[in-house]
Amino acid sequence: MEIVVILIYSVSLFLIFAYSLMQLNLLFNYLKSKRKKDASPKFDFNNAAEIPVVTIQLPLFNELYVVERLLDKIATIKYPKDKLEIQVLDDSTDESVEITAKKIEELKNMGFDISHIRRIDRSGFKAGALKEGLEIAKGEYIAIFDADFLPEDDFLYQTIPFFKDEKIGVVQTRWGHLNRNYSTLTKIQAFALDAHFTLEQVGRNIGGHFINFNGTAGVWRKTCILDAGNWEGDTLTEDLDLSYRAQLKGWKFKFLENVVSPAELPMVISAAKSQQFRWNKGGAENFKKMKWKVLASKKTPLKTKIHGILHLLNSSMFVNVFIVGLLSIPMLYIKSSSPEYKPYFLATSFFILSTVLFFVSYWFTFKKVNGGGIKNFCKYVGHFFTFFSVAIGFSFHNSIAVLEGHLGKKSAFIRTPKFNVNSIKDSWRGNKYLRKKLSFSVIIEGLLMLYFLFGIFSAFKLMDFGLLPFYLMSFLGFGFVFVNSLRTAS
Repeated sequence: MEIVVILIYSVSLFLIFAYSLMQLNLLFNYLKSKRKKDASPKFDFNNAAEIPVVTIQLPLFNELYVVERLLDKIATIKYPKDKLEIQVLDDSTDESVEITAKKIEELKNMGFDISHIRRIDRSGFKAGALKEGLEIAKGEYIAIFDADFLPEDDFLYQTIPFFKDEKIGVVQTRWGHLNRNYSTLTKIQAFALDAHFTLEQVGRNIGGHFINFNGTAGVWRKTCILDAGNWEGDTLTEDLDLSYRAQLKGWKFKFLENVVSPAELPMVISAAKSQQFRWNKGGAENFKKMKWKVLASKKTPLKTKIHGILHLLNSSMFVNVFIVGLLSIPMLYIKSSSPEYKPYFLATSFFILSTVLFFVSYWFTFKKVNGGGIKNFCKYVGHFFTFFSVAIGFSFHNSIAVLEGHLGKKSAFIRTPKFNVNSIKDSWRGNKYLRKKLSFSVIIEGLLMLYFLFGIFSAFKLMDFGLLPFYLMSFLGFGFVFVNSLRTAS
């Protein structure tokens, strides 16, 4: 039994280390991008003949709190009205439908070409709505915004010119965070997303590897969508799916790190969990769907294939983190009772390098957004270990999502409740879309909190403090998730 535990623990440690090496390679690419001048061809918008027709798609489902704010913001986007179409793809089933319809009439009276597109059913969920809208879209380019996004008024002038290059299929912008400092939860989410939108998206893009359209705050070339096979609703991350199909067909993606599209982060843990579940399960579903297509692609370089497979396996890292955490306490007792394994345990200490590599890599992304200096570095250290702790706390919940994805268990597209930013800490409590029911997984997270408290006790009992920091972060992480889940359900 000891050998089985050691073997599983070792494999998970190695996979985490391999992932950290990929992050290091992306860091090198990211730093290289800072020395490279962008010489991309662009449309000349001083020439009216070069300004193309654009369709903005706004997929909605029960967005009572943010739909008016969204439409007001879209109305401020600078672009010739005769070259702009707005499609409100509204699958809503509540009173927000009437609010949306009234607002659309206001914009029509202001001269906007805007339509309210309703479907009989939600087949295909967001992918189905986007596909139906695409059938009648007038634009050569399709900009997409989720309901919680507030794009800057020059968004189209910042993005559309890059489509001068006929190989470009997508232009994606970086997400900003309207409520970054609302709470510890929003700070952690902002930290993680900043790493994705700087280190990972820029690193992959500059290295010529596959990146993904992030579902919103980006623009597609209509012919790229159609050439890649159009939107499909067989995974929970239709954006990742279409992105890979498009790039395997030879289309290029352009990521604009310096064009920021502000959005709202989930402010309560149940909303963050529903979003995390969808993203992580969808990632696993796409690995299952796309892995052989990536590996069999004759036009794709080997290095890009490796990055692509690891990218599709992003969410699966939560399974490895959870396994390492769960087995770390039995490993402590094996180490104490079996001195013959001493050389093995000395060797595994090498894998602390994984944490060092993540720490170094994320510092550069944090510095990009927040600035450098000693003060910000000290701030970063606190953010990193808070993020690391809560990521461990999410590992059980996200592992369930990943396993469901790999096993092919289907589930509905559960939208993330939007709140409309408010500085009052408990302003979320009146949100009608929040689910108050306490799931069984929350009980498991409470037990895992106690499990790692036992780990802390064991470290002192056995006088072996090598894993004590990990046990402490795991205890705090699961405690954070458990307590906040109880608070949301109350």
